[in-house]
Amino acid sequence: MTALFSVFRRVWRRRIGALIVGILLSVSVLVAGLGLLGLSGWFITAAGMAGLAGAGMTFDVFRPSAGVRFLALGRAVARYGERLATHDATLKGLADLRVDLLAAILRKPVTLLSRLRGSERLNRLTIDVDALDGLALRLVIPGLTAVSVLAAAVFLLAWLVLPEIAALEIGSYLLGLGAALLLAARASQKPSRLGQRAAQALRMRFIDMMRGRTELAVSGRLEDYRQSVLDAHRRMQQAQARVDLVDRMSTLVIGLAGSVAAGGALLVGGLAASEGRIDPASAALGFFMALALVETAAPLARGIAELGKMTDAARRVETQFADEPATASRQTGSLPPACSVGSMLSGRDLSYLRGTRTLFEGLDFDVGAGETLALVGESGAGKTTLLNIVRGLEAPTRGGVWLQRRAIAGLPEAERAALIGYLPQRATLVRGTIADNLRLAAPTADDDMLWESLRIACLDEVVAAKGGLAHPLGEGGQGLSGGERRRLALARMLLRQPSVMLLDEPTEGLDVETARAVLVRVRSAFRQAAIVIAAHRAEERAWADRALEIRAP
Repeated sequence: MTALFSVFRRVWRRRIGALIVGILLSVSVLVAGLGLLGLSGWFITAAGMAGLAGAGMTFDVFRPSAGVRFLALGRAVARYGERLATHDATLKGLADLRVDLLAAILRKPVTLLSRLRGSERLNRLTIDVDALDGLALRLVIPGLTAVSVLAAAVFLLAWLVLPEIAALEIGSYLLGLGAALLLAARASQKPSRLGQRAAQALRMRFIDMMRGRTELAVSGRLEDYRQSVLDAHRRMQQAQARVDLVDRMSTLVIGLAGSVAAGGALLVGGLAASEGRIDPASAALGFFMALALVETAAPLARGIAELGKMTDAARRVETQFADEPATASRQTGSLPPACSVGSMLSGRDLSYLRGTRTLFEGLDFDVGAGETLALVGESGAGKTTLLNIVRGLEAPTRGGVWLQRRAIAGLPEAERAALIGYLPQRATLVRGTIADNLRLAAPTADDDMLWESLRIACLDEVVAAKGGLAHPLGEGGQGLSGGERRRLALARMLLRQPSVMLLDEPTEGLDVETARAVLVRVRSAFRQAAIVIAAHRAEERAWADRALEIRAP
């Protein structure tokens, strides 16, 4: 419930005025409904009694009928205003929540973002935010409205009818409402959560199937994947059917409570009228108000039935705000005396602890202008982690890195990006032309610069054969092979003309001849650049001037 309260506060804190207006209008709707049914019942009964008594000509029918029309019209207007105010504020609040969520995600460490599957995270957040639209509309506003109206009904019934009728009706409704809410809360938690998870699985599996339908068809797995999509849809429908059943059962309990309240009010009111304590019209007023009170509690049943999925969604949403980005160490000052004065890039006493596992400890290195250092070691030894530390994306457990005698952690991000070019293992390409992807690194680059960058990456002939820089690519670079995507990402990085290059498996997916040609061209074009390469292939290790072995202590 804490997560629900936090999300509610996030959504409505900037629209508290609309929330108050919505609650007031909701109260007006229910009060008008109570008054409409109660006044109508009283009017019909009083008119009938006046007719039986021979006073039909003198009975005032105008003011009660005007009251009925006023309440009916006012109820419709208040209902329209309430929907307009609350739904508009809810949609705007959820839109703000989406923006805040994306901003919170973007504040996370780059290394964490690189491990996220963007489309999966976006779809999950979309479904979670959509699930929260009923938090105010079906829980908070109906709950506060019900409390307000029931409290007002106690006073009105005690004043206009009898205190015992007021106690009977409100007691019946409180018991019935409590039983209905307890039933809905207990019985709907699991199916509403399962339905939410099934909806997420359905959406993700369908998107994956549509994206990879060609590969799935070639591998003969398209039908299996289609069945997995249908299975998620079936589970979602089954869970929704159980939630609907709980909703109907809760509504039935509330209806039974209303029947008990109405029957009790009719009995007590009839006895009181026969004793002369109240007139028959007042007894009818109590009876019809009991019937009208059903509308007070009914909207809450659906909200409670969806409480499970809203709670899960709120917890996942709040998790995005709770995860703060890792704080990088802010090392300052000049290089220690042990560092080489002519070194462009230096690291001293670097250690990194991941959980309880030490990846490496006490690493020292110097890379001068025009030199290439290869990081070697087994998979998972920490080569990529060391590159992330050098780039300033992660903070070492101990030690520091210096670029041109300045601490990396103390440099502004814009300056780091200008000086250091980084080719990660999972470079991202976007939907658009080849030129669009290249100009992400250098928006003002002309076509000659783009072609030169492609030439260095040994991709110019491939691009020319596809029709040139205007050749369109699909999402994630679809339309190019894995090796071609890798070289396009490398060409994009080279456009920045960095002084230091960090290359993580730059020749992955390339044949031996192409891999060697790419490495030779990179060094030939950037003779003064300091290069650190996470080397997994013999061609990469042979290309480097020297190697630094990374292994656990």
